[in-house]
Amino acid sequence: MSQPELRNRIQALLQLAGVTLDGDAPWDLRAHDPRLYARVVAHGSLGLGEAYMDGWWDSDDLDGLLTRLLAVHVDERVRGLDDILLWLKAAVVNLQRGRRAYVVGERHYDIGNDLFERMLGRRLVYSCGYWREATDLDAAQEAKLDLVCRKLGLAPGQRVLDIGCGWGEALKFAAERYGISGVGITVSNEQADFARELCRGLPIEIRVQDYREIDERFDRIYSIGMFEHVGVRNYRTYFDVVRRNLATDGLTLLHTIGANASSNHTDPWIEKYIFPNSMLPSASQVTEASEGRFVIEDWHNFGTDYDRTLQAWRANFDAAWPDLADRYDERFRRMWRFYLAGSMASFRTRQIQLWQIVMSPEGVPGGYVAPR
Repeated sequence: MSQPELRNRIQALLQLAGVTLDGDAPWDLRAHDPRLYARVVAHGSLGLGEAYMDGWWDSDDLDGLLTRLLAVHVDERVRGLDDILLWLKAAVVNLQRGRRAYVVGERHYDIGNDLFERMLGRRLVYSCGYWREATDLDAAQEAKLDLVCRKLGLAPGQRVLDIGCGWGEALKFAAERYGISGVGITVSNEQADFARELCRGLPIEIRVQDYREIDERFDRIYSIGMFEHVGVRNYRTYFDVVRRNLATDGLTLLHTIGANASSNHTDPWIEKYIFPNSMLPSASQVTEASEGRFVIEDWHNFGTDYDRTLQAWRANFDAAWPDLADRYDERFRRMWRFYLAGSMASFRTRQIQLWQIVMSPEGVPGGYVAPR
């Protein structure tokens, strides 16, 4: 296909979304390199994202552009070979088991606490805030942490397990506000070091450990933003581990991004640059894996709150960039902005969701009433 033909094809796809190639609207795409068209046709989302990182195109309203493309499913019309290869790889190899379970910690969470400290706000909570009554990011994250605690019915004296504890903020909050003791596990050494210091003086233990290795009793177990790294081939194992370690009268809460359709892998660009070996669960994958293990007591979707959370993260990132530029180059800056904008677009168009699912081993006597 000639370059003019490739350009015409891209232009036609953009027009489906009300986007003009080299137009004047804020969400229009301005091409700087003619190699862009062949790269997108050959590699789909991976080609589009890499071309943006390399400065081959720009848009004044990046999340607006990507929102328009996703709203009319342009991404489904340009699927490169990379997506097929990733599907085949995930079908053959368990990408989240053994040594591979630690890859995301090394390549994403260990890139530097300085970046996350500046981006995430007062509390290092790398998941969706709860904006029902909040007016700023810090309030939204505290509201989310409190919502988790209230849904689990945390009380003094309970022992709690946080699977994928991140920088330790959720356990610190629960210990200080609700009087619990607990264990947090992560696959990131940098997160673990930070969390140990953050929780110093509290009855909290932080470990670098695979969740499959846990074998001890807890009154409550939760996971906030970790299940996206478990992988469909390990979902049953995850719920088996939680059931094995949870008191018979306990509760578990799963806070995860969810997909509208089942798959076995993530987007090729996200896989390569942001979250290696990740994937989003569908509702059917969650229910199938938990069947026979738990009673689903409550399923809460507040995915629309993630758009607002991501906008706040981007504002923080942009404001902090002058102080970060000596460590991260311009290609990283463009990569990170593409990641945040693409995530905004995905939640804005409701292609992905945010779920909090409360489960019990045998069912709560008399029924469970979820706080909101």
